[in-house]
Amino acid sequence: MSKDYSRELQVALLAVQRASILTQKVFAEKEKGTLSKDDKSPVTIGDFGAQALIIKAVKHAFPADGVVGEEEASSLRENKALSNQVWSLIKDVKLEDEASDAEIGGQISSEEEMLNVIDAGNSAGGPKGRHWALDPIDGTKGFLRGGQYAVCLGLIEDGEVVVGVLGCPNLPIDDSAPLTAKVGEDSLERGVLFSATIGTGAYSRPISSGGLKPSTKIQMSTTPLTECSVCESVEAAHSSQDDSAIIVKELGITKPAVRMDSQSKYGSIARGAGDIYLRLPTRKDYQEKIWDHAAGYLIVHEAGGVVTDVNGDKVDFSVGRTLAKNSGIVAATAIIHPQVMEVVKKVLAAKA
Repeated sequence: MSKDYSRELQVALLAVQRASILTQKVFAEKEKGTLSKDDKSPVTIGDFGAQALIIKAVKHAFPADGVVGEEEASSLRENKALSNQVWSLIKDVKLEDEASDAEIGGQISSEEEMLNVIDAGNSAGGPKGRHWALDPIDGTKGFLRGGQYAVCLGLIEDGEVVVGVLGCPNLPIDDSAPLTAKVGEDSLERGVLFSATIGTGAYSRPISSGGLKPSTKIQMSTTPLTECSVCESVEAAHSSQDDSAIIVKELGITKPAVRMDSQSKYGSIARGAGDIYLRLPTRKDYQEKIWDHAAGYLIVHEAGGVVTDVNGDKVDFSVGRTLAKNSGIVAATAIIHPQVMEVVKKVLAAKA
């Protein structure tokens, strides 16, 4: 009998929903303090604040679990003004439903607790035990420009992803909304939570400021291969767009690839708005981070999709903080994934 992860799912949904509300607040108030990370991508107040709120929730409900977080608080400790700015924005953030907010630990009590909670995302991951993979704002560049981004949380138990939640505040609520590079920009009803637990299917629901709203089961599409929509990263540094264009042409797909930031691509194909997600290596030494894929991987899998690396190998979340045994990502419906893989291997082999 499969294990029941309903409590973990409930906590993850509420935590991601509360953090998503914070990110919307940060963007709306345009309170953006930006630092540089080692990998040169921008980091915002929303990144730090969302990480603090989510780790607070996880540690309240599951104190023994590890969290593999993207951020750590050293830059905030060295920059008191920025730390104050983050604290001023998160100290009053709560779910309007008191019982739901209490379930995830309520509000953070002080700026010092905030810093300590951010630093609690220091788990090394690995093949044993329970580790929550957290990306507080995946797609920070998309966030900064008002495009797509995602708040991402996945539970990995003994190396397998068993719970996944994505908060996508700028995606349309309507699961049938067509996928374009500007998806959600002209939609008045935006903000989606995608979720899955292993063996129970994938679901979407609107983001709420209170308790959780009812969910709808989602499935990947049955679109014929030549009519499929392909998603890829906006940033050329994240995925080889030249290789993608060749692959799309070889597959006989005539629609241009839709470029979107973040794991919103996983959510989009899981609900059938898109069909294929390609993340193709731009350099041999790059290792994907587990927090950039864990939640989306499970949601697509539970919606009827297949997610592998570009060699067709299973995505291995047991190695640590990175997908060190894998290269790139290919996600598609189970029916067409073998055909997509055949062309991906052919195109990448021709380059080697």
